[in-house]
Amino acid sequence: MNGRSYILLKVVIVLFALNSLSLYLYFRPSPKPTIEASSSSSQIHIDDDPALELAEPRRDGRFDSLKRWPILHSYLPWSQNPSVRPHSCEAFFGNGFTRRLDLLSAVEGGGGGGGGGGGGWFRCFHSETLGSSVCEGGQLRMSPERIRMAVGGERLEDVLRRSEEEEMPVFEDGAFQIAEGGGGGELGFRRGKSLVSDEFLDNYVDQGKRHPIRNLIGSIRVVKPGELQCDQWIEEPTLLITRFEYANLFHTVTDWYNAYVSSKVTELPYRPHVIFVDGHCTSPMEETWKALFSSVAYAKSFHGSVCFRHAILSPLGYENAMFKGLSQPINCEGTSAQDLWRNPNDRKTARLSEFGEMIRSAFGFSVNRHHPEKAASGQNVLFVRRENYLAHPRHSGKPESRLSNEQEVFDSLKSWASNHLKCKVNLVNGLFAHMPMKDQVQAIQDASVIIGAHGAGLTHIVSAMPKTVILEIISSQYRRPHFALISKWRGLEYHAINLAGSHADPPAVINELRSILKSLGC
Repeated sequence: MNGRSYILLKVVIVLFALNSLSLYLYFRPSPKPTIEASSSSSQIHIDDDPALELAEPRRDGRFDSLKRWPILHSYLPWSQNPSVRPHSCEAFFGNGFTRRLDLLSAVEGGGGGGGGGGGGWFRCFHSETLGSSVCEGGQLRMSPERIRMAVGGERLEDVLRRSEEEEMPVFEDGAFQIAEGGGGGELGFRRGKSLVSDEFLDNYVDQGKRHPIRNLIGSIRVVKPGELQCDQWIEEPTLLITRFEYANLFHTVTDWYNAYVSSKVTELPYRPHVIFVDGHCTSPMEETWKALFSSVAYAKSFHGSVCFRHAILSPLGYENAMFKGLSQPINCEGTSAQDLWRNPNDRKTARLSEFGEMIRSAFGFSVNRHHPEKAASGQNVLFVRRENYLAHPRHSGKPESRLSNEQEVFDSLKSWASNHLKCKVNLVNGLFAHMPMKDQVQAIQDASVIIGAHGAGLTHIVSAMPKTVILEIISSQYRRPHFALISKWRGLEYHAINLAGSHADPPAVINELRSILKSLGC
C-alpha cells in the first residue's frame, strides 16, 4: 500500500468513527427514571417492535406506538452541558436549559402498577437565557373535568364567535395530581399540598398570572401513591402543550420548535405523543403537529382521569429565540452543523436548520442539503400570497393587506418570467391558505427564490433549502424583523424591498428578482 492510499484509509476510518459516535449519541436511550409496567389491561404502552414508526390515537384515546426520530444532516448532539455560556447561540436556541431542579425524586425500585403503586418524580430544567423551564414528571394524573375550558378539536364552522377565554384552560385545585416520591428533591414531602410554591413559579416558570403552564404546575397536588386512582394510563412520553395563537403560522412554528426542544432537553428516544391542554378548534396546523410527533389528542377528549408515566410540559411559544428576537438583540449567524463540528463558535447556530430538516423529514421529503439540478426544470420562484380565509372563531376572514397591489405585482412577474430567455423561470403561485401543509412545505423545499409581502406564511423559510434566497416586500406599516432574523439564523441570503406605503412598483420588484437570479447563474 503506497503512502497516499494509507492516508486515505486513515481518513475513512476516522470519518466512520465520528459518524458512529454521532449516531450513538443521537439514538442512545433516555436515562429517565422508569417505573415498571403493570399487566393491567387499562394501560397504554409502546409496541414491542421498535421498527414501527407510525402512531395515531385510537377512538378510545389509547396509543400503540411511537415514531422514530429521523436522521438529519444538520443534527448536533443535545447535551445539558453546564458550561454552555448564557446568551450564547446554543443557549438561545434551546440547549441552554442547564439548571436542573429536582422537585420529587423517584422511588428506587418502586413498582408501577395500573392501580398507581410506586412513587412519582418531577423536575425542571431552567434556562437563564430564555427565562423559561422545561419540566417533566412521572406518575402524574390529569382530571379533565377539573379543567374549565371548551372541549377543543371542533370544526371551526361549529364554534364561530366563541371567545378566547372559553378556549384557554382554568385549572381547579387538583386538576393534576402526582404520587409522592421517595422523599428527596428540593422541596421534600408536601403531601396534600401544592407541588411547588408561588416563589418557585415566579423564579423558574413565569410571573404572569394568566400563564397556563405556570397555572398547570401550580395546580399539581401531591398525594400518596395508593391514592392516585386512574381510569387509564399512558405509558409513553407525552407532551402537554397549551397554545395561544394556534392559527397563526409564525406563532405555531414557535410552538413546534419548543415542543421539539423539550423532546431533546428531556432526551426522549422516540417522538412523543402530544396532548393539547386547551380548547381551541381544529386548524390546518394540526397536519404538521401530527407529522412531527407520534399522535395528537385534546385533553377534554379523554373520559375520566388519565395518568402519565412520563409527561413533559413544553414552554409557550413566546419563550424562545424566534419571538424574543423581535424585542432584544440575538446576534447569531446560521451555519452548517459540519462547520460547527470543525470550528465550534458560540456566535453561530445550526439549530434552526436542524428543525427545518425535521419538518421536511416528518412529511417524508429529502433532507439533502443541496438543491437538485435546475438546468432542465428551471428555477422555481415561489410567490407567497396573502388570501382571505377564516383563521379562527374571532376572525373576520380578511387578513390585513400588506401589499395593496399584490395581484398586479404577481401578474407582472408572471409575464416577465414567461419571456425570460436566459433560463427557464417557473413562477409558483403560493396560495397557502388553501393548500395542505404538506404541499406548502413541498413548495418551500422546491423554491430557489421565495418572494412575499411581510406575513406569517413566510415563516415557512425555516424549512427552506440552504441555498434558497429570500426576498421580502415590506410595507411602511409592517417593518418588523421576523423574516430577516430567521433568514440570518438559518444562514439564508436575504433581500428586502422597503415600501413608502403598501404599494410596490412592479418593475422594481422585477429588477430585484433579476439580480437575484443572475447571482444564481440564471
